Amino acid sequence: MNVIRSLLDDIETKQLQWYGHVQRMEEGRLPKEVMKWRPPGRRKLVRPKLTWAEEIRGLMGEKGLMEEDWNERQLEEEDNIMVKRAQEDVETLYKLLNNNNT
Repeated sequence: MNVIRSLLDDIETKQLQWYGHVQRMEEGRLPKEVMKWRPPGRRKLVRPKLTWAEEIRGLMGEKGLMEEDWNERQLEEEDNIMVKRAQEDVETLYKLLNNNNT
């Protein structure tokens, strides 16, 4: 049973990672639009009662995660990108200065 639970945990983790990835995407990206899209009309009786996104939100609740957590992560990623660009700029300036001094 531990193997099955471990596999389910891995699947749930990957689903949450994908959901967060899509949530952080810019508006207008196809995966984000597909996740938001709702088909017109009623659902047939043989269909699952919850959509994939609703299942993920339930899983988030079980794990104590909130929608705002994705936004915080996006801000952290943007900060990391800015720091990386600044580091690259400093390295470029350092190389230019060393080339001019030789």
